[in-house]
Order: sequence, then structure tokens, then C-alpha cells
Amino acid sequence: MKSLKKTALVLAIGGLPLATHAELRPLADTSMGNITGQAGVTIELETQVNIGEFLYTDEGSLSVKDIFIGGANRTDMFQEITTARDLLFGETSNLIDNIKVEIDIADDGDALINVFPLVAAPIDFAVRTGEWTLQGSTDSTLIANNLSMEGIVTELKFRVDTATDVLNLQSLFAIDDLDVDVPFLALGIRDLRLTGADYDDNPSILTVGAKVDMDIYNGTRANGDSALAVDLNTFEADMSIGQVLVGGTSIGSVALDNLAIQNTAMRIYGH
Repeated sequence: MKSLKKTALVLAIGGLPLATHAELRPLADTSMGNITGQAGVTIELETQVNIGEFLYTDEGSLSVKDIFIGGANRTDMFQEITTARDLLFGETSNLIDNIKVEIDIADDGDALINVFPLVAAPIDFAVRTGEWTLQGSTDSTLIANNLSMEGIVTELKFRVDTATDVLNLQSLFAIDDLDVDVPFLALGIRDLRLTGADYDDNPSILTVGAKVDMDIYNGTRANGDSALAVDLNTFEADMSIGQVLVGGTSIGSVALDNLAIQNTAMRIYGH
């Protein structure tokens, strides 16, 4: 993996979590049953995903074509960050890599899953898709096309609480560039950027990430029946859009400073 070329000393420079808490070794089938009671499991990961078409069907269907999920393969993201820049962004590929997944079970039974960069460089990612189409028995509508998003993740934590049966998710992530066309509205978005709320005043690897904290669990909807509950406890970020296109012509730019969304509850269920 490219990340293994870097030294642990870089971590102090970049301010990211320490590199390796446990050594990765292959486990024989006979050893899998002995994992319980150990200090935990660490997984080092690199991957790329290509999907020709995702199709969700109800009475009609939603089709998303040509899906790519991988590395950003860029060294020029977040140019404002100058400290240790070559070490933080100097090595790239089209794989999502530099990933360390730590899995632990606490003494109260809670499951802890932490995803961190293996070494100082943040986890860079890219998501690209082709056409998003709504399809009926006789008609169809192209709702989106040419989606391209590139960014980084510096922290991703999951905790399953056995006392409350709640999955808590916390993350720090940033988008350096997002472009998308929305043909049925004659709308285009160019150069959308999402960073931490303090990044503009103090650009660094510690402030670049937008903060997300949410709870996911089995909740109830208005009539008392079961529903998938998603509570957004905190979302804090700055966002800017370089160009908003209407009918192919730019009508200007948009900026949101210190965007904070809190105490937001959503219930999802079939009908």
C-alpha cells in the first residue's frame, strides 16, 4: 500500500490519529473463534468499486448508471493547507486506501468501529456517476447527470450502544470539488466545496473536516408504528458553490458561512 511508505513521525506533523495500534495478521479458520476477549481487531483496507447500474424499482424505477467509488488520485486538493503538504497529499491513486478499521467490543457490550487514516495522509475519495433516470411504463425523466465529487475523510466512528440499541455515527469529512447537472431543471452546479466551519480562518488538516454526529435506530413514526429513525445531532460546515448554471449560463456563486444544523429528526418507512 502506498501509505506504508510514510513514517509515523508525519502523524505528529499532520495532527491525525496515531498510525498503528495493532498489527494485521491473517487468521486461520480455527483461530476465528478465539477473537472474543482479545484486545480488538485491526483491518487495513484499499478498494475500488465500479457498478454498471443501480436500479431501485417500486411501481416505476430509479436508475443510476456508471457508478465509480475510489480514490481521488489528486495532489492539489485543499491548496490552503501548506503545512506538511507533500506528506499529506503527495501520494495518490484511484483506490480508496490508507484505511485502518479498528473493531473493539467494550466491557458493557458496546461495539466500537473506528475508521482512521493508517498514517498522516487523509483518506481521499472520489464518487462519479452517469445518468440518474426516473422510469415509468411509458415515460422517463433524466433528473441528474455527470455527478463528480472528490474529497477526504479524516475520521469516521461508529458505536452500537447496547443499553439504548442506538448506532451513533461521527465523522469529519470535506469535499474539495463537486459538479453535477440537473437537466430537468436546466440547472448545473460547479465547484461546490464543503469544509469545516473554522477552516477559512485557520486552514489546516485539523480544521478542514465538516463535523457530523447522528444517531440511527429503530424508532416510531406518528402513528406509533416502527420506522428507521435518523437523528442528526450536529452538522457544522462552510459551503461554497463556484457557479450556479441556469440554462447553461452562470448566474453567480453562493457561499454559506458557519452552517449549523442541529436537533433534526427523520423517520423512514414503507407505504
